[in-house]
Amino acid sequence: MYKENRSSNALPVETQLTRRSFLRAGVAAGSGLLISINAPMFGADSAAAADKSAADFAPGAFIRIDKTGRVTAIISQVEIGQGIQTALPMLIAEELEVETAQIIVEQAPPNDALYANPMTGFQNTGGSNSVGAFYEPFRQAGALARTMLVAAAAETWSVDAASCRAEKGTVIHDATQRTISYGDLTTKAATLPMPEKVALKDPKDFKIIGKSLKRLDSVDKTTGRARFSIDFTMPGLKIAIPQASPVIGGKLAGMDEKAALAVAGVRQVIRFDDLVVVVADHTGAARKGLEALNPQWSGGAATFSTAQLVSDLDNAIAGDAVVATNEGDVATAMSAGAKTLEARYQSPLLAHATMEPMSCTIWNSENGCEVWVGSQVLTRAQAAVAEAMGLPVEKVTVHNFPMGGGFGRRLETDYVVQAARIAKQVSFPVKVIWTREEDFRNDYFRPAYVDKLSASLDADGAPTGFSHRVAGSSIMARWAPAWFNKGLDPDSVDGAAGQYKFANVLTEYSRSEPAAGLTTGWWRGVGVTHNSFPVEGFIDEMAEAAGKDPVAFRRELLTESPRALGVLNLVAEKAGWGTPLDKGRARGVSVIHLFGTHAAQVAEVSLNDNGEIRLDRVFCAIDCGRVVNPTGAKAQIEGGIIFGASAALYDAIEIESGQVAQTNFDTYRVMRIDEAPKIEVFFVDNDQPPTGTGELGTAAIGAAIGNAASALLGKRIRSLPVVTTA
Repeated sequence: MYKENRSSNALPVETQLTRRSFLRAGVAAGSGLLISINAPMFGADSAAAADKSAADFAPGAFIRIDKTGRVTAIISQVEIGQGIQTALPMLIAEELEVETAQIIVEQAPPNDALYANPMTGFQNTGGSNSVGAFYEPFRQAGALARTMLVAAAAETWSVDAASCRAEKGTVIHDATQRTISYGDLTTKAATLPMPEKVALKDPKDFKIIGKSLKRLDSVDKTTGRARFSIDFTMPGLKIAIPQASPVIGGKLAGMDEKAALAVAGVRQVIRFDDLVVVVADHTGAARKGLEALNPQWSGGAATFSTAQLVSDLDNAIAGDAVVATNEGDVATAMSAGAKTLEARYQSPLLAHATMEPMSCTIWNSENGCEVWVGSQVLTRAQAAVAEAMGLPVEKVTVHNFPMGGGFGRRLETDYVVQAARIAKQVSFPVKVIWTREEDFRNDYFRPAYVDKLSASLDADGAPTGFSHRVAGSSIMARWAPAWFNKGLDPDSVDGAAGQYKFANVLTEYSRSEPAAGLTTGWWRGVGVTHNSFPVEGFIDEMAEAAGKDPVAFRRELLTESPRALGVLNLVAEKAGWGTPLDKGRARGVSVIHLFGTHAAQVAEVSLNDNGEIRLDRVFCAIDCGRVVNPTGAKAQIEGGIIFGASAALYDAIEIESGQVAQTNFDTYRVMRIDEAPKIEVFFVDNDQPPTGTGELGTAAIGAAIGNAASALLGKRIRSLPVVTTA
């Protein structure tokens, strides 16, 4: 097995100078580990666990403490820029009574038995659930380690453990003024039986949780020392650049292999039915070789287009549907309403466009297969490689890296499987790198949707009925078929009626899949990101039909949802809702509930010099329970707003003659720094268990922008992106 130094303070030996290795120059040395203390998860029987071997434990976190007192936290959740490898160590530090600076973070290897996410049952990072899922397990881990270290000190001093206390990595016996460091207690602590229960701190005693903390990885990332999958290198490594058919589902028809092999540095050309690959000594040679190869393609969905995709969605929404929610009698309410309204909304395919290019390194040697990758689903990636290689899972070792953006893209394993297919054709380690164009063409896009919404109002303008039919492809049916129940994709209708109380409500789903070869997948904020735009837009339309203010209208519908009403009132107050704005500016509001968190946003927009909608300010109120790291949570919300605003304002993946039209950032626009709005985030003070923040900003902003743009232009925006429809 290939070994490299991956301690957080050391760099690997590189065989050649690269642009990124140049950026990482000047870093220092590593560390050793002595004992481990494992913490059970969710009340697992500690006594029983202690009687078994370490492999039989079911911990959510491993804490290792060396004789210098340094603590290593092995974190199962992967870092995608969301700051989880700061927030989770804070939980351990709080209960262990150490400074966060004493904690070194290591990425856990793939192992569902040890590191399964309690909310999904397997090892994955997504859905804004990491803090919520591991809030108690990581605190339990810290408390368990602290309890055992205090017991070890008490035994050393022959005093009652209750007379000892822990503070900043030491145990103190106040009566005799004696202290001893955690490092000096590790050997004895490791011999003690694990207690069956440990007491967690009363939140009023928190010293770390709830305090704003700088990210533990910020220095490495800002100095270029942090390494991502794309940075990995090793002796003998070759670079592989793949190209699939630009036409969806097309097959290879011809190529000039001789010309490719004539390029200096090109080592091999690999051909599959649906793919060609040039393998070379370095990226530049591989790209030149691919250009010389000049592959030709045939077949595929050459007549498929966005127009066809939308037409299919319109046909689906007019056809049969599966009922998701049916309360009261919508049909009767509609027929008896003093006023009825109906609208069609439309949302496009969207790309993930991760800033770090998709890559995966594989070395298939006689000792087994090793993989170096950035993945949100480690065990799935391991299993996928094993299947592709024809190996048992235990022969596949996965080394995971922090990721330069995920947004759901790295919940897939297609790029890992492709790398495995390529690795089977070579006799050396190979890093497969997708070009930006290849990434856009072969993304697993956020589905396109068409929505049909209807509502009825009584004579006073109060809603009496609400219905929403969603047409789109099903991600669940492919990614998690067990959750796709009798034709209903629950994600597609998540938030299809918002949080609002309607006496009569009907939500439905009509499945419509695009052309074979065009795959849809998770995209930041998932179902609610899509549904918030049509629902919140239509709520504004209902308010207008009722002759009411949009915020006041929502308040009347949220009387039974106090937390939702709380964020709405807070954001309305902070944004000065109802106060005059300068001429040429307008506000829009949205309210969402996602992954247990309530959020409301107000967007202020105007027109830029090109006549496009410009997002000037965003106010965001969040109720996500207890906030572990306010600085990190605020950064997540701000980043989510920028990500979602880019998509809502500018972006759509268009299909023309079976090909993806947008293949780089020149045609798939990302908000520039000078276009970024001023963002103000407000947290509701709440001692409820923490819930997610990573996807809230993205999910709420499109609807707020749509409503603000509609108010500014005096016409309803019913399709995205806003700039092209305004």
